[in-house]
Amino acid sequence: MGQIILRLDRVMADRKMSLKELSEKVGVSNVNLSKMKTGKISAIRFSTLEAICEALHCQPGDILEYVSDRDRRE
Repeated sequence: MGQIILRLDRVMADRKMSLKELSEKVGVSNVNLSKMKTGKISAIRFSTLEAICEALHCQPGDILEYVSDRDRRE
């Protein structure tokens, strides 16, 4: 089974946006955003994803990446 990888840290760096600034724009705590940045979550609400995409002016595919088991082995 493949894996979804969160690339929130990369998109935030590209936009030069801090965790604190994103937290204020999205209305999600620093702790929860930090967990998203490090990939230590098992789910994300669409409403949260929508708010993050709005704040970062990006698409969900910019933040989420699917990696298959075969790709990880290569």
